[in-house]
Amino acid sequence: MHSILRLTRARTWSAAITLSLLAGCSGTIRDFEPTPLSPTEVRAQVLRLLPSGTADREGWAADIQVAFTSLEITPSASNLCAALAVAEQESGLTADPPVAGLPKMAWSEIERRADRLGVPMLAVRIALKLPSPNGDSYGERLDTVRTERELSLIFEDFISMVPLGKRLFGDLNPVRTGGAMQVSVAFAEHHARARTYPYLVTDSIRREVFTRHGGMYFGIAHLLDYPANYESPLYRFADFNAGRYASRNAAFQKAVSAASGIRLVLDGDLIAYGRSASDPGATERAVRTLSESIDMDDGAIRRALEDNDSDAFGESRLYKRVFELAEKHERRALPRAVLPQIALAGPKISRKLTTAWFAKRVDTRYRRCLARGGASSNA
Repeated sequence: MHSILRLTRARTWSAAITLSLLAGCSGTIRDFEPTPLSPTEVRAQVLRLLPSGTADREGWAADIQVAFTSLEITPSASNLCAALAVAEQESGLTADPPVAGLPKMAWSEIERRADRLGVPMLAVRIALKLPSPNGDSYGERLDTVRTERELSLIFEDFISMVPLGKRLFGDLNPVRTGGAMQVSVAFAEHHARARTYPYLVTDSIRREVFTRHGGMYFGIAHLLDYPANYESPLYRFADFNAGRYASRNAAFQKAVSAASGIRLVLDGDLIAYGRSASDPGATERAVRTLSESIDMDDGAIRRALEDNDSDAFGESRLYKRVFELAEKHERRALPRAVLPQIALAGPKISRKLTTAWFAKRVDTRYRRCLARGGASSNA
């Protein structure tokens, strides 16, 4: 459900990408590790878990096994099913899925850019009549484009070879997600700089995202390659859609509301990115009203909130003191994970959908996968 021309939420990638060894249905780090499975055994397990009717099952099993082995993530039934469930939801387990109405979306994006920059569409259409590297004009290729990989290649050519393309898009290809798990290209590029990518890159990480092996590798990394002490994988599925730790952060916002009486949108965004500390967002403003009760000044609050996209925030003094205060007011324990309240938007979305809807759909697929493998969803 991620959009090709995505309306991204202002969220930065964590500078450090930490490996996660996950187990069971909780998504927590194991206290001990069993004898590791061999690559052959992992592939056999994936074959048992894949939905019936999946084409090239051996190929999918091989690519998934390499991703888990390279990322050093435990190939438990829970983790494998989590990855398969997201891929099934996002693409129907198709490496480069076709997108209905893609030509119209592409033209709309071009028109939007031209309008914003004050470039006449007549000039744009003339530029798009120029022949592209494959012999067809850019316009002809746009009119028949079927997949995000094809569209990304068109924009690559248009930006690099036509001056007006550079003027419209700069160095930013508007196709921002792709592959079987619809992973962000920006995330993939960041991850490849931090960790060793296991495949030879002949062109670019962007193009790797649109391959089956690259799309699954980076998608699995985004889903599982970070520590999150959730009681249910449901919240990790929500994070996949909304951003890492969005579920934990939404629970923190709920605790802030309980402690302060200020109603907040539980969207997982604790910092208003692009705004200074002197002009804080709603969540930060609400937290500041608690400064005396939690014995932290505005500067300390701001510094703590800036770690909201890392595991460290969950161990911070701010996080602990806000929950202590909120639970004192509520006289009960509060959840440490809540499904974020986010409405999904983008060219591919034609009805009202939310992050909660996405997470629950993936969770249903996840439980079906466990059942195929003979595992209990309550494990």
